[in-house]
Amino acid sequence: MRLGATLLVLLVVVVLGWGAGLFLWADSRIEHVDALSDAQNTPGTTYLIAGSDRREGEAVSADGTEGARTDTIMLLHKAPGGNSYLVSLPRDTLVEIPGHGGYKLNAAYAFGGAALLVETVEEFTGLTVDHYVEVGFDGVANVVDAVGHVNLCVDQDVDDERSGLQMTEGCHDVGGDQALAFVRARYFDPTADLGRQQRQQEFVGALMDRATSPSVILNPLTQARLAGAGSDALVTSEGTGMLAVARMALAARSAMNDGATLPIPVENPEYRTEHSGVAILTDDDDIAEFFGAIADGSAEVPAPE
Repeated sequence: MRLGATLLVLLVVVVLGWGAGLFLWADSRIEHVDALSDAQNTPGTTYLIAGSDRREGEAVSADGTEGARTDTIMLLHKAPGGNSYLVSLPRDTLVEIPGHGGYKLNAAYAFGGAALLVETVEEFTGLTVDHYVEVGFDGVANVVDAVGHVNLCVDQDVDDERSGLQMTEGCHDVGGDQALAFVRARYFDPTADLGRQQRQQEFVGALMDRATSPSVILNPLTQARLAGAGSDALVTSEGTGMLAVARMALAARSAMNDGATLPIPVENPEYRTEHSGVAILTDDDDIAEFFGAIADGSAEVPAPE
């Protein structure tokens, strides 16, 4: 009995030591960027999550459609009372970009990288960003392949040449390339960028479910592959390491489990602009009320259907 207890303690020590070592190794591999502003702190903790195509040496157009792009932008806020909210910010949302004027939101990254994107989002939402987390799209496929697959669903047969997404109606276990196409696809969907938001949130939930499954958590080799692929894919603000990323993942999962994945209020989804073609128009008062409720944790969550 004493020998069994000793072996059990030894096993726990080895497992914890492996986990701590892997955590520190992954933390040391994260690339950091100067992204946060000097804006006054707002209550709670706010994460800005961006999915980017970062390409060196390419020209950048005024509307952000070439070169460095952020096609996925999400705001995660944990309010002081504990409620968490995950909000997709459509890349085509018409916003005021400091120093540039009115453009689509994803042009902020093209004009000034992470720092200008953070500043633009802060002005649009009224929330100060505490942590910036950027995920390179090229790394998404590697993260999914590290955990084997994710389960994703579509409500129609899809053969989208532009994204490469090929799925029949229903739910399927897919590998990294198809998961990446799922996140990027929008042209097959008549709701365009708004529909892509929902698929991106579905992907985040599916990846978290897979990454926290017993087959991943209890497999040291899979854990190592996930830690390596995940840290390779990440760029974060200074001071944002694996611990903050882990807290972000828990808050995002809480928001999704509670149904607190909310769309921003939209006035006109097909507003024609001067510089950026068709964009998503919002109303300043509606946006202020929406993010004010998120800031203090009072935003209403739709009842499950």
